[in-house]
Amino acid sequence: MSSYCDHCSGAQQARLEQLGVGFEDIDHIICLAGNPNTGKSTVFNALTGLKQHTGNWPGKTIERAEGGFVYNDKHYKIVDLPGTYSLLSASPDEEVARDFILFGQPDVTVIVLDATRLERNLNLALQIFQITRRIVVAVNFLKEARSHNLNIDLRNLELDLGVPVVAIEARDGQGFAELLSAIAKVCGGDIVPNPKALKLNIPGLKGALNQVKQLLAQLYPQLEHKEWIALRLLAGDASVSAALARGDLENL
Repeated sequence: MSSYCDHCSGAQQARLEQLGVGFEDIDHIICLAGNPNTGKSTVFNALTGLKQHTGNWPGKTIERAEGGFVYNDKHYKIVDLPGTYSLLSASPDEEVARDFILFGQPDVTVIVLDATRLERNLNLALQIFQITRRIVVAVNFLKEARSHNLNIDLRNLELDLGVPVVAIEARDGQGFAELLSAIAKVCGGDIVPNPKALKLNIPGLKGALNQVKQLLAQLYPQLEHKEWIALRLLAGDASVSAALARGDLENL
């Protein structure tokens, strides 16, 4: 079997190695993201079974869990990111999650949402939309939501978000066939998500954003996600600003 990185650039391989990800005999790398207590770890355990191991993220004391599964003769590695409320790097957990999505560039980021706290959970989802388009949303705890008279129109949610949305009940093992199918279709290009971008209607922001993006393009012509990094600089993100000052923004 070929490895995941047979089609990766040298820079991509280096980034994955820095993030502690092995990619031998792997067809696709995916990750799980979500707020704490959304059932994300239950999803991870259901997909990987005993084919998982834990350790720490490189240079961190934050626990890391990864595992594998096979679906339709394809071998997947899945990384369970720390549960976070945002990607604004205000905590080590947020920094780990952000860096993996931004620089690890997984084939699919599965965002697990709690149906009983959907509005709060969507804050993180919309931030992830700014970084990657390869997304599948899994909505968990729908039974509990209905018991509180919360009815979620998943079809309209999918249209509003522009990405595949799958209903699951992680504790009962429901919806995983549909989730695996959606993941495989995004990996294979049968589904091309088009996540809705945030509308940044803030006076003066567009001009400032364009200025910073132009400066980044001059300093780092190969830099990816220039708009997202420009937004973080304008917001005063300490880790991104420090990387810019050191001159190693490409490595963050």
